[in-house]
Amino acid sequence: MPFINVKTNREVTKEKSELIRTALGKDISALPGKSEMWLMISIEDNCNMYFRGTDEPAAMVQVSIYGNAPSDAKNDLTSRITDMLSSTLDISPDRIYVSYAETPDWGWNGSNL
Repeated sequence: MPFINVKTNREVTKEKSELIRTALGKDISALPGKSEMWLMISIEDNCNMYFRGTDEPAAMVQVSIYGNAPSDAKNDLTSRITDMLSSTLDISPDRIYVSYAETPDWGWNGSNL
């Protein structure tokens, strides 16, 4: 039950959005037990976003998961996300944050798992 929210101050065309969706769908498997089958993705472009005092290209990625994942798996996913956004949206890797939220409670289909 992962959810990935990508926020950026870059414009994301439909073509780039599809590239991001496809890559995240594949890359979520870096976390044990997670797959594209349950992955929800949100892409918010053209955000008013500042990092280090400038509005140069930047991104904030929030990864929420049901349960937890080992640190090495999250590190692998962070690397994959960073590489993909850097190449797809031309954002310097040092201007991309990735955060993780792990929760024991997740609702779906009218009840909690």
